[in-house]
Amino acid sequence: MRFAIDSGKLLYALGVLFAAAALLYFVRDVVFDLSITVKAALLLLGFVAFVLAGVALEQDVLDVVAFALAGVTYVVFVGYVVVRYGPGETGTFLLLAASAVLFVGLGYALRRGLPSLSRRPAAYALGALVVLSVLLVGADAATGGVRYDVQTNESVTVTMPAGEQHGGNYVSVTRDIGAITAANPSPFTRALSLPDVSGCIVGETALREDLWVSTDIEWDEDTIGGSTTRTYALTGEFTLDANRTEPTTYAVERGIECDAERSEPTIAITIDENDRSD
Repeated sequence: MRFAIDSGKLLYALGVLFAAAALLYFVRDVVFDLSITVKAALLLLGFVAFVLAGVALEQDVLDVVAFALAGVTYVVFVGYVVVRYGPGETGTFLLLAASAVLFVGLGYALRRGLPSLSRRPAAYALGALVVLSVLLVGADAATGGVRYDVQTNESVTVTMPAGEQHGGNYVSVTRDIGAITAANPSPFTRALSLPDVSGCIVGETALREDLWVSTDIEWDEDTIGGSTTRTYALTGEFTLDANRTEPTTYAVERGIECDAERSEPTIAITIDENDRSD
């Protein structure tokens, strides 16, 4: 049995697959410092543009390719909205139901030969979509990204919890050592990624040198709304010698290494923003 393969259609299919991969990469928030709102809007505008192209094109199977790209773009758009905005079960159901109605309506209109759109109006419409996209991107860039401000206390006093039973040689004690403020001046929803803050104890041998620094941010909290400011507590988990009874006060310094020498117990705080993406 011999299989006949249309090379042109094969290349069209590969093009659609690569377009899908590019869209998925686009929504991973690792390229183009765009807000979540603008990315979702660009995906929706892309869907409309491909639908217009499919209606206007009449050569070969390019209309089918355009509609395939429109479908892929819309699927990525819906997935991105559900993941990043979290509309909940009811919101997701309504979004999927509305999408089903939309595509059934488009299919019915195309089967009936409607709408009829010539090349020139389609070109004008596509031009308007491009202009709108440029305006959205420009507004996004002009309003700026999320700003992070790390504040640390000047000192922290750590004491052994009174009346607590200790089953080992060391006891973990948690204390507030500062706060992180995230401010989004933009009217668009943006990705939230707090800077990585780490710490260690220097100038003190009675304690272990390890210090776990964390925030009270929720594990699934990765977005911040437009014109919103949030503050998160910055806490340090100290490992105390179970035999220690007297309180110890630690100075807090930023920008020093863990091998620094200090005459008094000191917490060295390091802030790393290199791995953060908005």
